[in-house]
Amino acid sequence: MRRRSKIYAGLAVAVVPIASMIITLGATPADAAVGGSGPYPADYETSATLTNHTIFRPQTLPSERLPIFVWGNGGCSANGLSQGNFLREIASHGFLAIANGAPNGSGSTNSQMLTQSIDWAIAENSRQGSKYFNKIDTTKVAVAGFSCGGLEAYAVSNDPRVTTTGIFSSGLLNDADDYQLRRLTKPIAYIIGGPSDIAYPNAIDDWGKLPSTLPAFMGNLNVGHGGTYDQTNGGEFGRVAVLYLKWRLKGDTTAGANFVGPNCGLCRTQWTVQQKNLTLDDGTPPTTPPPTTPPPTTPPPTTPPPTTPPPTTPPPTGAACTATYAVQDQWNGGFVANVTVTAGSTAVSGWRVTLNLPSGATVTSLWNGVATGSSGTVTVANQSYNGRLAAGQTTSFGFQGTGNGGGATATCTGS
Repeated sequence: MRRRSKIYAGLAVAVVPIASMIITLGATPADAAVGGSGPYPADYETSATLTNHTIFRPQTLPSERLPIFVWGNGGCSANGLSQGNFLREIASHGFLAIANGAPNGSGSTNSQMLTQSIDWAIAENSRQGSKYFNKIDTTKVAVAGFSCGGLEAYAVSNDPRVTTTGIFSSGLLNDADDYQLRRLTKPIAYIIGGPSDIAYPNAIDDWGKLPSTLPAFMGNLNVGHGGTYDQTNGGEFGRVAVLYLKWRLKGDTTAGANFVGPNCGLCRTQWTVQQKNLTLDDGTPPTTPPPTTPPPTTPPPTTPPPTTPPPTTPPPTGAACTATYAVQDQWNGGFVANVTVTAGSTAVSGWRVTLNLPSGATVTSLWNGVATGSSGTVTVANQSYNGRLAAGQTTSFGFQGTGNGGGATATCTGS
């Protein structure tokens, strides 16, 4: 059962092709930082052939083609400058970023406006006489949005032209809309404001319901629902969005290393990171040992047979790893918890955590681990990509549950 935040419901309503009444976020955005931090100083413009939109682009179009990034504003606001600092930063790194709504416009938007942005960019790329003629990479399209704008992004994420989806401080409000998750086939990223973000429970619920093989990233920075869009160059949300788009839309695996594996660039920083099915450049997860250097499984023929210990001797059961349990969010009837697994003084090739849940608590969805059982004593084993830990290295898994999550205990066994 999805926990629906009444406050969040007021900021992000169900998105349908016909615009609905939507509460616009009241904060006035700061003036856009001139140029952005990227190599292509950027600004915004409008077009008579794309009314009620704001187009952020490099002031001088680079020789490289611009991937497309279309954006739904917070509150589904029709002010295309609502997240202007953030969007100008993205454009300065060689992207064509198009926001719903005219500059300083009023009223509300709808998901069809995102599709209109994609249509317009593709048409301009092929129109002789356009400044964008053969300047746009129409094979690389990201659709994204903040809060209510994230619901707009979900609504069009099944467009076959979409390469990746970005959900910023947003999540579906009703279980009846979960079909939008089931139809996802392209990579998705969630950038959320942490447990203090009113959209956090909805985003976590969505995360647990994603298709099992879908490549997905979730980063939580505990800044609340407002994010960092109004900060210079969009703040930390702007920095991370640029890295993600460079990876997904430009094939930059150096940028991608910030999102993949237990030693990712965002791991063990102020960000709380979750990952599903992520690899760099369609390769193997970075935690997998290189196939050219596997450890020997049997002694070489010239090696004398081992004298100790016999093969039937069980591995030592000392403290090969520890598990730290913490409730991240608790509400009437449910909770979200995180478990941090830390290797001891020696490396482990796999781990298993035993959770003892309080009476009435039940696991409903779990990520970054494989669970056995859902109540009482629950065991969680590592996934294939996060089992190997060097001495002192950490990884984590999380889960959403019903009941009260307080008082649970966790113990870890490594191998």
